[in-house]
Amino acid sequence: MTKSIPQHTLIFFFLLLTYAQSQTCPLDFTHVSTIPWNTTDCQSYNKSTETKNSCCQSVVSLIGIPLAHRLKQTSNFRLPDLSTSISCLNDLQTKLNSLSLPSNLTSVCFDPNQFVINNETCAGIQTTKDWVSRLGPTTALDSACSSGLTDLTRCDACVAAGFRVQKQLINLDGNSSHGVYCYHFAVLYAAGIVNKKGPESDDALSCLFSLSLRSSFSSKKKRHTVALALGITGGVIGALVIAGLVGLYLRFGKVVKGGGEVGWEDQESRPKWRPNTGSIWFKIEELEKATNSFSQKNFIGRGGFGFVYKGVLPDGSVIAVKKVIESEFQGDAEFRNEVEIISNLKHRNLVPLRGCSMVDEDSESQRYLVYDYMENGNLDDHLFPRVETPKTPLSWPQRKSIILDVAKGLAYLHYGVKPAIYHRDIKGTNILLDVDMRARVADFGLAKQSREGESHLTTRVAGTHGYLAPEYALYGQLTEKSDVYSFGVVILEIMCGRKALDLSTSGSPNTFLITDWAWSLVKAGKTVEALAPSLLAEEGSGISNPKAIMERFLQVGILCAHVLVALRPTILDALKMLEGDIEVPPIPDRPVPLAHPSYRIDGNGFTISPALSGLQIYPGDMLR
Repeated sequence: MTKSIPQHTLIFFFLLLTYAQSQTCPLDFTHVSTIPWNTTDCQSYNKSTETKNSCCQSVVSLIGIPLAHRLKQTSNFRLPDLSTSISCLNDLQTKLNSLSLPSNLTSVCFDPNQFVINNETCAGIQTTKDWVSRLGPTTALDSACSSGLTDLTRCDACVAAGFRVQKQLINLDGNSSHGVYCYHFAVLYAAGIVNKKGPESDDALSCLFSLSLRSSFSSKKKRHTVALALGITGGVIGALVIAGLVGLYLRFGKVVKGGGEVGWEDQESRPKWRPNTGSIWFKIEELEKATNSFSQKNFIGRGGFGFVYKGVLPDGSVIAVKKVIESEFQGDAEFRNEVEIISNLKHRNLVPLRGCSMVDEDSESQRYLVYDYMENGNLDDHLFPRVETPKTPLSWPQRKSIILDVAKGLAYLHYGVKPAIYHRDIKGTNILLDVDMRARVADFGLAKQSREGESHLTTRVAGTHGYLAPEYALYGQLTEKSDVYSFGVVILEIMCGRKALDLSTSGSPNTFLITDWAWSLVKAGKTVEALAPSLLAEEGSGISNPKAIMERFLQVGILCAHVLVALRPTILDALKMLEGDIEVPPIPDRPVPLAHPSYRIDGNGFTISPALSGLQIYPGDMLR
């Protein structure tokens, strides 16, 4: 049977045929074929929601570049009318076609109306004259975004300034639903007017537009992408907020010598213990030999902040070597300090750090982290296996054990070390399974130490959409309960057999958010309907009263993933509930879930009830 074409796609093509030839696009898309942007996701955009979103995020950055140029030349933030917007998207698609990319990318990613100016977009601003009249001759952007944005600290300051200007504009507008558009205007103004090097400079590409670029890992500048999220998560004010990625360059310093530090020149050929730590510092030649020179055959996959390779040491032990490409380490001294902290974490349910390596390349330091190899991969691959690598569904005893293992690992990070450590990116791919299928929490690249009695407030939000706690995603407030929220989402994935977030659920008019879906079923007394079918098939397999235990685990997951911080348990209390030592309290009410009829998808836009936040988000929006 032939699959029907979505109505909005047919309308888009009709508009293209009707208007594209009648207007000339004022935007120059030459950069599409000259900038070395990463086209990988766009080549296979239809294979998953993740690759589609990533592709659209890259393509909309390609539109932002000429829009910023045009802003500088004409003082206009957007295009004058719909027919011009359609003509520009047609020109852009032609450029994409020349790169042998799919011929429908612009229609898949965008509503042409989103690039058309109108008086209702953001505080009545249409031109730079309007901007100055509303905000004055200078804003926070002018001092924070003028230059040097390839530096991590400078880029973060610029992004923070963008948020401050966005808040000013929202206050002037009086309608929070225009918040995304107001941030777009801040990005365009920073790239086109403020930044001294212009929209196609490294400053703009890496920080303001966060365009994913292909780059040599041994080059003098290494691309670094840091996730900054306003969040895709259920929140107190509602919830689906477009997230922004901020890419940037990170310059590495040379290895410090003297003062007790280990310099590579004085190392022997064998692994050498670094003073005052339990970690081994390997020479790069040893890691190259172990991984067959980091060959593609030994490539395991992409982990947080880098690429991971399987290796075998001379003693026969199997290791996983992460070649760090992206990180928050400001320099080699901070890297060594973080390695010392992580290497001292010893727990059955954490992936142990075996050692590390640093090597100078053209005045840059390349970093490597060495871990014990986990034979059974990550949890996500078992819950949601690829078609080409089918796996036997996890049994109930395995799922129960994994949940308890992760809880114990987090409890150690929160309460077993001083100061406490918050992981910030708990998800299935960061939970590894050893040869006995015991779970170990991995990837501490995002981990942050806390001060007792304090929470972090940060403008750089790191983590993964669908797992981010609302207070962290929306306001940058990081506490131990931010990890508890993410842990709750993982419990729900394990118990329900469904992904945390799906923006294109087949056959449904609504997006799927597991926290809202599971909560709605449990509150309606339909707990069993939320459990994974494979779990229900195991009922009566000899385990004492399994369904009641499964329901308890599901309820703990819902409680941990509650949108209100005060209603979440600590990880210690959650562990006690899971083990049956204390009762699970009644599941509390929460703000209207995204599954509520007031949340709907209208064409290409995701619309949330005004009772929540009134935000309207398009998949191709510039803020990521």
